[in-house]
Amino acid sequence: MGKCSRQELMFVGLWKKTWREGALEDQEYVPHRRDFTRSLSITTPDQMIEKAKGETAYLPCKFTLSPEDQGPLDIEWLLSPADNQKVDQVIILYSGDKIYDDYYQDLKGRVHFTSNDLKSGDASINVTNLQLSDIGTYQCKVKKAPGVGNKKIQLTVLVKPSGTRCYVDGSEEIGSDFKLKCEPKEGSLPLQYQWQKLSNSQKLPASLLAEMTSPVISVKNATTEYSGTYSCTVTNRVGSDQCLLRLDVVPPSNRAGTIAGAVVGILLALVLIGFIVFCCRKKRREEKYEKEVHHDIREDVPPPKSRTSTARSYIGSNHSSLGSMSPSNMEGYSKTQYNQVPSEDFERTPQSPTLPPAKVAAPNLSRMGAVPVMIPAQSKDGSIV
Repeated sequence: MGKCSRQELMFVGLWKKTWREGALEDQEYVPHRRDFTRSLSITTPDQMIEKAKGETAYLPCKFTLSPEDQGPLDIEWLLSPADNQKVDQVIILYSGDKIYDDYYQDLKGRVHFTSNDLKSGDASINVTNLQLSDIGTYQCKVKKAPGVGNKKIQLTVLVKPSGTRCYVDGSEEIGSDFKLKCEPKEGSLPLQYQWQKLSNSQKLPASLLAEMTSPVISVKNATTEYSGTYSCTVTNRVGSDQCLLRLDVVPPSNRAGTIAGAVVGILLALVLIGFIVFCCRKKRREEKYEKEVHHDIREDVPPPKSRTSTARSYIGSNHSSLGSMSPSNMEGYSKTQYNQVPSEDFERTPQSPTLPPAKVAAPNLSRMGAVPVMIPAQSKDGSIV
């Protein structure tokens, strides 16, 4: 075997030295790695949780400690919202044997530790009354120096299908085309639909079988075999909802007669309404006219004469007629003629005090326009003298 050169011996020596140092480094590193495995660790694995809106989500976080972990225990839960523009938020904290749960306003009063003794190794929490804004990544951090550990949980909040409505879009007549529709008011995607016929021997036409998992069933040239009760069930990953539909395929109706009847009914209603309006307006005009006539004061009508003057005029007219009578015409003139003046006019004389009659001279009476009247005298038996 040949001798090695000096350079080859130096290379071999350097390689052996490097190997020994590496082995020493491995020997020094192995005890350190073993100490790390014996320190604080979180046993709950990373996971994804799906829950329905309004429910309670349980987020587990269990840990173990080692004898080397002698520092104070600190537990912190963080939320990284689904919106990447928002920063991480502290939602609950345990430090110095006290719990602080008022950091995040959106979860205030809805997040709690499940264990009364957190030092026992259970840092799990409950999030109650879940909302869509609670979607995100939750991180559990546990620290007890020198040990530190953390785990992440992805929480997804879904909405159950609800308010599902089934209805027929079109005319339910023989030979017509229409659609059966199933529409939930709300529900997180993806949604699955399942139609089922519940009556009439539960026999479905072959043309509908391919659409029984669709939200819309199209019916062409309908026949009576389509009649019956149908159910539609809507399902997603967190819940389901159902609605019922009654389908009655009937013969075509007399549309012309129906339209004519509707037109006649509308015309009669219009005539009746017009008649009522006319009567109301006529009645209002009559009432208005009566009020105007009742309250109208005419200026060209003289005031009524007093009853006393009427009675006196009546007596004067009788005296004038008597004065113009001849003795031959006076026969048969009854004494009672003087009593024909209504007594009511004399009884209702004014209540003013009576004054003695004033004496007027004959010349003054002539100037005043008085006319002399001759009044015949009567005897005791009533005959004219």
